Amino acid sequence: MEQQTLKITGVLSDPTRFSIYQYVSRQHRDVTVQEIADTFRIHANVARLHLSKLEDVDMLVSDTKKTGKGGRPSRFYRLSNEVVSLQFPYRDYQRLSEIAIQTLSSLGEAGKEALVQTGDRFGYESAKDFVSSLGENPDDMAVAEKIKFIEKIALNQGLNPEIHYDEEKNEVIFRIFNCTFKEIAPSNQGVCHMHHALIKGIFRFFFDDVNLQEQSNMFEKNEMACTYTTVVLNSQT
Repeated sequence: MEQQTLKITGVLSDPTRFSIYQYVSRQHRDVTVQEIADTFRIHANVARLHLSKLEDVDMLVSDTKKTGKGGRPSRFYRLSNEVVSLQFPYRDYQRLSEIAIQTLSSLGEAGKEALVQTGDRFGYESAKDFVSSLGENPDDMAVAEKIKFIEKIALNQGLNPEIHYDEEKNEVIFRIFNCTFKEIAPSNQGVCHMHHALIKGIFRFFFDDVNLQEQSNMFEKNEMACTYTTVVLNSQT
C-alpha cells in the first residue's frame, strides 16, 4: 500500500500530468493522445508519456479502437474504476462504511429509513455550509444561480456532475458520472437510497418542494451515469 501511494504521489507531482488527469476526469468519454497534445499544447509523444504514466498507476485505462478513417487503430484513454486514496498512515474508511451500512440495512425498514434521513440531512447541511462560507443567501438567488451552486457543491463532493436547466419547462436534469460510494453501492441497495436522499437534501436547501426522480442508475447495464429530474422549483421562503 505504501509503495503504491509513493508511486501515485510521484506521478501526480508533475503539474501538467495532474492537469491532464483532471481534464480526463471531466470529459465523461474516452480521449486520445492527440486530443491531449492539442489541449495542452505539447508534443504527441509527451502527451503519450503522461497518459502512460497515469495508466501505470491504474488511474487511467486504455484500449485500441478503429476510428473508421483507415490506418492503424488509435489508443483511447479513460478513467479507471480504481479509487485513489492518499493517507498517511493508511486508513480503511471504506471497510468502516461497509460495516456501518450493512449494520443499518440489517435492521430492515427502520435501518433503511435511518440511511435516507441521514443522507438527506447530510446533503442539506453540506449545501448550507458551502453557501454560508461564501456569505451568500439562497433567498437572494434566481433559479439559474441556485442551479450553479448545486453544480459547485456536487463538484466539491467529487460527483463529476452535469446539470441542465430548462427555464421554459422549469425542469432540471441532473447527472452524476461518479458515485462516491461506488465500491459498496452495487452490493448494498441501501447505499443508493442514501445517496439519492443526499442529492435531494442539496436541492431541498435551495428549493421548498423537490420531487427528485431517478431516471437511470450507473450500476445498471450500459448506464454511464445516475440521472435525476425535477420540475418542482419553488424558492425557499
